[in-house]
Amino acid sequence: MTHFLKGVTVSNPLLATDALPAFRSILPEHVEPAIDTILAENRAALAERLARLPENPGWDEFIVPLQQLEMRLDAAWSPVRHLNSVMNTEALRAAHNACLPKLSDYGTEISHNRKLFEAFERVSQSAEFTAFSTDRRKLVQDALRDFRLSGVDLPPEAKARFREIESRLSELTSRYEENVLDATQAWTLHLPDDRRLGGVPESSQAMLAQNARDRQQDGYVVTLDFPSYHAILTHADDRALREEVYTAYATRASEQGPDAGRFDNSEVMLEILRLREEKARLTGFTHHAERSLATKMADTPETVTHFLQDLGQRARKAAEADIADMRAYAQERLGLEDLQSWDYGYVAEKIRADRLGLSQEMLKPYFPADRVVAGLFGLVERLFGIRITPDDRVETWHDDVRYYAIRDNTGQERAGFYFDLYARTGKRGGAWMDVCRSRFVSPVSAQIPVAYMTCNSTPPVDGKAALFTHDEVITLFHEFGHGLHHMLTRVDHPEIAGISGVEWDAVELPSQFMENWCWEREALDLFARHHETGEPMPEALFQKLQGTRHFQAALQLLRQVEFALFDMRLHAAPAPRSTGEIQALLDAVRDEVAVIRPPAFNRFQNGFTHIFAGGYAAGYYSYKWAEVLSADAFARFEEEGLFSPEVGRDYLQEILEVGASRPALESFKAFRGREPSIDALLRHSGLEAA
Repeated sequence: MTHFLKGVTVSNPLLATDALPAFRSILPEHVEPAIDTILAENRAALAERLARLPENPGWDEFIVPLQQLEMRLDAAWSPVRHLNSVMNTEALRAAHNACLPKLSDYGTEISHNRKLFEAFERVSQSAEFTAFSTDRRKLVQDALRDFRLSGVDLPPEAKARFREIESRLSELTSRYEENVLDATQAWTLHLPDDRRLGGVPESSQAMLAQNARDRQQDGYVVTLDFPSYHAILTHADDRALREEVYTAYATRASEQGPDAGRFDNSEVMLEILRLREEKARLTGFTHHAERSLATKMADTPETVTHFLQDLGQRARKAAEADIADMRAYAQERLGLEDLQSWDYGYVAEKIRADRLGLSQEMLKPYFPADRVVAGLFGLVERLFGIRITPDDRVETWHDDVRYYAIRDNTGQERAGFYFDLYARTGKRGGAWMDVCRSRFVSPVSAQIPVAYMTCNSTPPVDGKAALFTHDEVITLFHEFGHGLHHMLTRVDHPEIAGISGVEWDAVELPSQFMENWCWEREALDLFARHHETGEPMPEALFQKLQGTRHFQAALQLLRQVEFALFDMRLHAAPAPRSTGEIQALLDAVRDEVAVIRPPAFNRFQNGFTHIFAGGYAAGYYSYKWAEVLSADAFARFEEEGLFSPEVGRDYLQEILEVGASRPALESFKAFRGREPSIDALLRHSGLEAA
């Protein structure tokens, strides 16, 4: 694959789509001209292709040219979308948003193109179709399904309305995410000295001091970026400080809190939900949840609800016991009455340190960033027979970012990825894997997959190595699992290669699978070494870490059930007419499953980007659904050997390499030899199987 090397420029770098992006050459003024050019050329090429299409279109002369058009557009838009998330500026945001309706219109044109749909139908009905490989047949069948889901059979007026809805939704979901980012970045708290920072670890105080220096201030600055927020909520003895930071975070992008109304997502949510419902009804579904599940493993909202309720019931007794214990401990040992949402993380950390002899801070010296990354690479190299090496010739968007190549055991380059690990201003929160390039092998080209791997971990401070919490290590492994799914695919067709086309409730299998290694001694020995002495984690400390694996696991499980039930019920009912209805629904879900009730001002829904700006609408349950699969998959390694080359090969070949070339359940059964079982998930969560 051609790499874009440092120092090489073209007049519009976004049009150099045969190379990796020239990130530092991309300017906001490049964006619209590049997208306009490619869209116009794609439209002309498609029209010409359809005008001279034979009666029986074949793979190479029909489908491959379509794929080439789509890959060129993706190659131009991917760096723009990514930069808007990790190096956000007002000018770039404006250019990005100006293209959203154009891209939406183009996508709807394609999905409503009757001639194109009929050509795919003719392919599926041809004599040659039965001789197609499994993956080619799957691609055609998925395409026909997606045409119908997008309303290809609708009358003209309905198609026009569908197009309007798609365009407006692209704008609204982007605005929702921008409001959350802006609300997160806008709020800061300046502390002139450390008097209110009692209990906050020295390393976290150094990070807060660095925040202040970055803003040309003395003292300390608390932000709502997760490392800062987590440090205060988990460690600060000053209860009023915890409340102030919690309040700012829990009211982001809402009509409540210190920035009330400034970045309010309330009306944005309502319109998104109304339009999703209208789109579902246009295409023959009762509501958005029903339409969403048409491409997932779960068949109905009732199936999902039953699954979540069952998990919630299994966890509730243990969660209630944990809460009662926290309240008693807080009253007896900390003098805290009437625990509030800003107290639970603090009390939990005190219990962890007191009873289990372990805190996140005790582990951080054993998780220096460079060693964690090297250990992660060493683990996957050992499991899957690959080799990961840095390639500093490839241009990146920030000095902290590095590019790596993945090669197989013959030295052949198989994939690549960018690593962007640390939180910073202008970068949206959370952690994610996104696609830079998809695998695409055709008679005229061969493109390897390339991923963006993005986290918001604690950055280096004062020239010292970045030290991760164990939770940050887990997050890194999780996202790299998504990356492996994308990068190690052997499917040649981008529509079903890697994570593309995989049922959304199975797409978390490889990511959650990787989390398990963060608890295993043999895996930790690859990287858990003291950042100063190089000594491995002592056995006593490892045993303490193991003792925390089930610590309040039931509470965490119930939290995920709460979010997932809220999401499913929100999208499986008539669209709410007011934000009060959204709040009432969330309150009802909490009445059913939650054992911790947040304060009335909490506006979790206003920052729930997974379902309002991401791909998880009526799909947040996927985390728990896929965790059943991932825990059961990992159980085979536990049974046959954590580093068994045979099990590693089978996982690579039956899960990672096959992408969406077959249904996810078939892939799981090919690896495990049977249907999935919930027992491993319950065991990993410290709950009894029943």
